Amino acid sequence: MRDPGVEANARLTGYVGLVLVILLAAELVTGLRSKQLLPAHAVLGFVLIPPVLLKLGSVGYRFARYYTGEPRYRAAGPPRLSMRLLGPVIVVLTVVVFGTGIELWLFGYRFGFIWVPLHHASAYLWFATMAVHVANYVRRAPELAVADWRDHLAGAFTRRSLVAGSLVLGAALAIAMLPFPTPFLPTAGGG
Repeated sequence: MRDPGVEANARLTGYVGLVLVILLAAELVTGLRSKQLLPAHAVLGFVLIPPVLLKLGSVGYRFARYYTGEPRYRAAGPPRLSMRLLGPVIVVLTVVVFGTGIELWLFGYRFGFIWVPLHHASAYLWFATMAVHVANYVRRAPELAVADWRDHLAGAFTRRSLVAGSLVLGAALAIAMLPFPTPFLPTAGGG
């Protein structure tokens, strides 16, 4: 096994990644059927924000440690070249998809209709890049998540708590956003 700190970071990344795959599959279904499932799509979008931030934080930490020359992370090696090239694209698309989704929920068409096609286009690109990303890690993520339940590397409870906590925060965020008046949920906020 590699350095315990590096392994712990990898396990957190894999664990939250596995949770995200499940939630993102549901988000994809609700997005493709948005005429019927738009409220569910929006609620899932808000639920996803904290786990997505946790994943970005975990990956960003590894990125920073590796590229600042931290010996343990350098010894573990970089991700595949294709993933290093795709990573910044995924980060930018993540910000655009969630940013435009939040903007649409909070402001509707107040700042123009451009946000809808921007949200749709970035979502299609994001899911395409995420499909490549998931295909590269589909075997590794479950192994990492299960390893924490099997051998209890130091911090396993903390990693599980971070993932569970991100889901609880996501649910709280989704509930907190329901009262905001939005054209996408006629009953929200009495509007």
